[in-house]
Amino acid sequence: MADWDEIVDCEGLLCPLPVLRARKRLLALAPGRVLCVRATDAMAAIDLPHFCAGAGHAYLGSRTEGSVTLHLIRRG
Repeated sequence: MADWDEIVDCEGLLCPLPVLRARKRLLALAPGRVLCVRATDAMAAIDLPHFCAGAGHAYLGSRTEGSVTLHLIRRG
């Protein structure tokens, strides 16, 4: 079973698109649900935690699978 409830694919997208797509998907999630953002842009590792801190979401961390990084965010 996956460690998340929803996934958004942002592979190949550059800043700020991964954050914008995550924001849109998070708005549709119930509080406490976990979103996985699949990103290849290295800036997502900086942008997503910063976005979460400002928007009241919890950045749970990331892990790498090949060239893709999976970022986990718990909806605040």
